Amino acid sequence: MPFARLASATTPTCHLGLGLAAVGRPGYINLGRDQDLPADRSVDALRTRTHELLDAAYAQGVRYFDAARSYGRSEEFLADWLTARPDAADVVVGSKWGYTYTADWTTDAERHEVKDHSVRTYDRQRAESAELLGDRLDLYQIHSVTPDSPALTDKELHARLAEAAAQGVTVGFSTSGPAQADAIRAALAVTVDGEPLFRTVQSTYNALETSAAPALAEAHDAGLTVIVKEGMANGRLAGPHAPDALKAVAAQSGLGCDAVALALALRQPWAGVVLSGAATAAQLASNLHAAVVDLDEDQLDGLAALAEDPRAYWEQRAALPWH
Repeated sequence: MPFARLASATTPTCHLGLGLAAVGRPGYINLGRDQDLPADRSVDALRTRTHELLDAAYAQGVRYFDAARSYGRSEEFLADWLTARPDAADVVVGSKWGYTYTADWTTDAERHEVKDHSVRTYDRQRAESAELLGDRLDLYQIHSVTPDSPALTDKELHARLAEAAAQGVTVGFSTSGPAQADAIRAALAVTVDGEPLFRTVQSTYNALETSAAPALAEAHDAGLTVIVKEGMANGRLAGPHAPDALKAVAAQSGLGCDAVALALALRQPWAGVVLSGAATAAQLASNLHAAVVDLDEDQLDGLAALAEDPRAYWEQRAALPWH
């Protein structure tokens, strides 16, 4: 599996990854993003910003980069960077299919992305990803599986994914919504010819949304690599918006709320990779301090008290505006 490369890496930040959701398109739901990016949201401007972040991340030891078909031009930007950086042969590249980007490079579209887990969408998007990333694509994930997703029961799709796995692409899935644990457990039961289909799972886990933790532990025990997304709760755990308990721990550590928030995920024994969703080089540098945050039991107890009801958490996330 490609994540074996991370197991042999020695940098403190090798288990932190960079997700490109916030910089691959002009609009996204992260709080503060309207200040994080330049007024010029042209394709060239965001390509430049993405490449700056990839350069900074690689220089600081990050070795996993995460894109998606629905993240605007994230795959294109990443592919350009990989071509320009032949020295970066040790990175692990992941992308996702299942959402189609529909905002046409605007921030005020009625719908920014459309979800479809059909075989037809997989075939189309797999070809699109392959055209851009070629053999640099290590991991291909179903985007945002929920318990009612047809991707959990579609045998034709499972056969297609098993075929991709046989050709060397690791097959995984991501989850979203208040029933992440149910989706994870259902996906763990999916087999093709008696063998488990999925080798990775990417789920939301943070100080406010901890409900998937037991299922993620089960996935880890089953041999899957766990990737944590939205460790910053779409900016709700960043300094200006962070709850007082998180600010207190950050003050004690001498580091930012973001570093503490990501450290909470990174310390979970089942977490293989924790994603930074940074939109600036300064945010990225601060995020990467998560690797050196040491949380004691009192601090962990204080942070545990921040957990929200999953339905309330996801309702608030759904209400976040696109900036």
